Amino acid sequence: MTSVDPARHPETAEFLRHLSHERRLSPNTLKAYRTDLDELSRFLSEYQGTDAWTWAQVDRLALRGFLGWCRRRGQSRRSTARKLSAVRAFFRFLYVEGKIESNPARGIRAPRQDKRLPGHLSGGDAEKVFEEAEAAAALNTLQATRDLVILEFLYGSGLRLAELQTLDRSGIDTREALVRVTGKGNKERVVPVTAAALTALGRYEPRRAEVLAAAPSERSGGALLVNRTGGRLSRRSIQKAVHRCLERVAGSGGLSAHALRHSFATHLLEAGADLMAVKELLGHVSLATTQVYTHTTKERLLRVYRDAHPRS
Repeated sequence: MTSVDPARHPETAEFLRHLSHERRLSPNTLKAYRTDLDELSRFLSEYQGTDAWTWAQVDRLALRGFLGWCRRRGQSRRSTARKLSAVRAFFRFLYVEGKIESNPARGIRAPRQDKRLPGHLSGGDAEKVFEEAEAAAALNTLQATRDLVILEFLYGSGLRLAELQTLDRSGIDTREALVRVTGKGNKERVVPVTAAALTALGRYEPRRAEVLAAAPSERSGGALLVNRTGGRLSRRSIQKAVHRCLERVAGSGGLSAHALRHSFATHLLEAGADLMAVKELLGHVSLATTQVYTHTTKERLLRVYRDAHPRS
């Protein structure tokens, strides 16, 4: 795949440095921006019929063509909308920096999104998942006690996978039952920790201490979740742990680690929690992002109504 040539397009490298140093975006987010701009570069070379183009030559018609090109290649509307967001940010940067005279991305609408409700556990399935995990943790192995901690923090505190993976033990205040995490955009937030999570943590910590005692002191870097050699547990390993726990319960198979965060939000709202409070707990910047969970609860209410009301 053609990549943006930094020799011919130094503006791209400047933009990525801006995202890294000034906006302090995560490495994964930077990688996504780079990939999206690489795809735009590839399209523009095809569209212009030459590699000798400049960003100042790109107009609104070309950017609309890029969105159509993405759709023809089988990319979802959600993925295409994300790419447009990256393109908008890039051209806004070019305009503010005075590298282009006008912003061709301004006013381009994102493709209409398909309504897609987040996958989540039912209340009953969540109980069964934790029953199974607690029974396994009673064996006091590193894996089983760690699995329960993973479930408790993803579901009990609504953490993102990346937030849990990078969480250090020092970020948990067991006395106040709070955890301090670094979320998207390098923003910190403090989230409550459940009593069940603290109990799971107390069971896991002796196993963690045994591993760290046999490992070099710098190996874990203070990580909460460690592997058998004392290193920080990888995201992939956390995902596998969640899949392992969910597969034991009928009705929860096929869900991802992120489904536990979705379940956290859905179950809070179903129990009557305030939407703004859930927004803060999840670390969302926009209330619109949190409102997707209200669709889930509305669907449930409609289902109950249709099943129960004699004239429905």
